Amino acid sequence: MKKRFIFALVFIVILISIVVSALNSNKKIELIQLSPQGTNQMMGYIIKTKNDNIIVIDGGNSEDTDNFMTYIEKYNNKVDYWFITHPHNDHASVLLDAIDRNVNIENIYISLNDKDWYSKNDPTRAEFANMLIDKLNNNNIKNKVKEPQINETLRVDGIQIEILGIKNPEITDNAGNEQSMIIKFDTGKTSLLILGDAGEKSSKKLLEKQKDKLKSDIVQMSHHGQAGATKELYKEISPKICLWPTPEWLWNNDSGQGENSGQWKTFETRSWIEELGVKENYIAKDKDIKIEIK
Repeated sequence: MKKRFIFALVFIVILISIVVSALNSNKKIELIQLSPQGTNQMMGYIIKTKNDNIIVIDGGNSEDTDNFMTYIEKYNNKVDYWFITHPHNDHASVLLDAIDRNVNIENIYISLNDKDWYSKNDPTRAEFANMLIDKLNNNNIKNKVKEPQINETLRVDGIQIEILGIKNPEITDNAGNEQSMIIKFDTGKTSLLILGDAGEKSSKKLLEKQKDKLKSDIVQMSHHGQAGATKELYKEISPKICLWPTPEWLWNNDSGQGENSGQWKTFETRSWIEELGVKENYIAKDKDIKIEIK
């Protein structure tokens, strides 16, 4: 009788495991590209894993915070992993607001130089960078902050996250953007490469040091889709899907006088992506976009 009971119990446990595994295999990872809530360019992504871990990449300007919070409130006001590519207001202001609004943030990954570096090399953005540094040194949050290293990896609910690039203090041209952290997410079936605002010198560095890791199914277009990463880098990445954190005026290179009246290089970048044969382009100007990935 005892043996039958144990056998039945083991059978039930195995059956439950099979059912749970089958249900999880049918779940999809949700990737949300947030849209600008004002006229300014911004960048923000939210990833919800199969088991409801929440990963945030940047977030946007303060004017984007309320829209961001509509998602986070649905996710129990919690962020498990928050990655900040670089300390510019159009990327990191939402993090500051989320801290002030007592969002439960478990981990913050950011690669920072010291205050003097920003004051010297990125003076127009130094005030914001230094404010962010002060906020992250606050006693209530500093134990959550991690300084990633090159090729550092972590696994979150089956997703491998690898840091392919961190701050580049030796780069002092286009200095602030060139400090962007480069992050690769890989589910085993789908890969996503985040470039932040990486520029020409970051592109060269990636091609020299990380060439064998660059190919990705999805890429976030650097510097809002213009004057960022090089054509050679995108060619090596060879994406199937492009994510454009790009407002309408920048997508159209419109300075107010109509399409292609501005000095931005969006049309050049768009031509590169067309040459690569990319058929799926998700553009932030088209409101929040949710993509399901395997």
